[in-house]
This record gives sequence, structure tokens and C-alpha cells, in this order.
Amino acid sequence: MTTYLINHLRIPGDVPNDEALTYLERVEDTVAPYGGKWLAQGPPNVVVEGAWPGAVVLMEFPSREAALQWYKSSAYQAILPLRTRNSISDIVLIDEFPEGFTVRGIATDLRERMQER
Repeated sequence: MTTYLINHLRIPGDVPNDEALTYLERVEDTVAPYGGKWLAQGPPNVVVEGAWPGAVVLMEFPSREAALQWYKSSAYQAILPLRTRNSISDIVLIDEFPEGFTVRGIATDLRERMQER
């Protein structure tokens, strides 16, 4: 099942320093062996509601296991400090929806659970 990585990224001063640029130059090579790819990256074009300081990174991996293997890999761990020392990130993994998923179905399930209490 496809897994998506979402990173809410903030760079102090909005300008990456040399270490951060080195991270960007090296990160793609760490992702490729795990089937990861970038789907979107950069500041939002339009903030429809609320505030969104910084940028967003959206990546796709073939599975949650592949995403975690990449993140824990020695190649990525070697460059991770280049990002963490020079930016603030909130990173989450989220799996694609199962076949037949509906938002209405979530509401129905929640109502049923609430009635069971």
C-alpha cells in the first residue's frame, strides 16, 4: 500500500545555509533505492485557511516499510543532521486509503462506536 511522507518544513530566515544545501544535493540518492519520489515541494501557492509558515514536502513511497527503511537507512541517517541542525520539520507518514474508502464511512463507523458506549 502506498505511503506518503509529509514534511512541514521551516528554514530560519527562509534562506538555506551551506549545510542545508548539501543535504538537498545528497538526499535524492538516499531515497532512490527505496522507491521514493517527490510529488510536491515548496511554499504553498495559496493558503486557503489558517497560516502555513514555511514549506511543504510531499513524497511517495511504495509502502510504509519502504519509507521507514529509507528513513532509518545508514545513508539517510548520515545526512539527517544536515537538515535537523538547520531547519524545523514536522514529518508524518500516512497510508493511502483502502479501496472503497469514503469520508461518510468514517462518520458511520464513529456513530456506531458512540452508540455502543
